[in-house]
Amino acid sequence: QVHVVESGGGLVQPGGSLRLSCAASGIADSISGMGWYRQAPGSQRELVAMMTSDGRTRYGDSVKGRFTISGDNAKSAISLQMSSLEFADTAVYSCTVPTYSSLVPYWGQGTQVTVSS
Repeated sequence: QVHVVESGGGLVQPGGSLRLSCAASGIADSISGMGWYRQAPGSQRELVAMMTSDGRTRYGDSVKGRFTISGDNAKSAISLQMSSLEFADTAVYSCTVPTYSSLVPYWGQGTQVTVSS
């Protein structure tokens, strides 16, 4: 079965840093990218960062300059380094894995990031 597993979420103080990881397995089709979305309570899901299969990256405006996405050689795992965290960064962060053959990407279960003093 397909597994998309996130880790690294937790409680962090404002201005602090946190690193999220995502690993995908069991996906038979070619992966076109891997990335992160987040959703805060009462808010719509928004793009955090995305890395395409050729290594290009895209960031949401609210995190640009503070977050960095990276991937391993096989493009089956990614990390999100989050720095200068703010209260507004509090959300459930979900790993997404689009493929070339599917309209709907695979999703992880999500990991909670809470920024609180």
